[in-house]
Amino acid sequence: MAHGILLSGSTDVDVMVHGLVSYQFFGHTVWITTTHVSLLLVLLILCGFAIAAGRAVKKGTEVPGGFQNVVELIVEKLDGMANSTMGNHASKFYNYIGTVFIFILFSNISGLLGLRPPTADYGVTFPLGVLTFILIHFNQFKHQKLKDIWADMCSPLPPWLPIWFPINVISEVAVPISLSLRLFANVLSGTIMMALIYGLLGIIATAWPAALHVYFDLFSGAIQTYVFCMLTMTYINNAIGEEA
Repeated sequence: MAHGILLSGSTDVDVMVHGLVSYQFFGHTVWITTTHVSLLLVLLILCGFAIAAGRAVKKGTEVPGGFQNVVELIVEKLDGMANSTMGNHASKFYNYIGTVFIFILFSNISGLLGLRPPTADYGVTFPLGVLTFILIHFNQFKHQKLKDIWADMCSPLPPWLPIWFPINVISEVAVPISLSLRLFANVLSGTIMMALIYGLLGIIATAWPAALHVYFDLFSGAIQTYVFCMLTMTYINNAIGEEA
């Protein structure tokens, strides 16, 4: 079982999602897979970090130091990223953007710990895209009038000539798919590359692949996290419009 979860620790590596434990649920066989295990480990680590961060801030001093300083720096940078993109609307989405950013980032770089990144499974990235899609249109209907939404969906033609409406609907539906596929494909490609290196080179691949891990897991993972969150904030900002 271990080799299905740990990708970078042996020559017996692959990039497939493997079933580890199965059970019956209303007559159907349901599997606990390597993705579930990796995702659980990531969530446990993040929950532990969140609890420690909460205690550090609660018992913090006016002049932060040590772990408190790290926590405040992370919050400051994430809030600054949201402010630079969303302006006056940012404060409403600090929690969502910060949570998604930290979750995706740690999932992407979990390959450094020998795990199969959860975001290399489309079953993880697609729900993230759907959450963003729901948030986009919730805010659109909350802050825009129905006639303005209709006019926008019929654009560039007048509202009384909705020829472009089906095309615009397709473009809206494509948002969560494109967001999730971009993240999934980039993380999976890095996972495949590292699996090929370890699988083909065997014992030769000892220390030097560390540089590739830095690129595929850390650098590329951070970029894809940033891109996902930036697109999310841009879409939400556009959906809110000029009112809010």
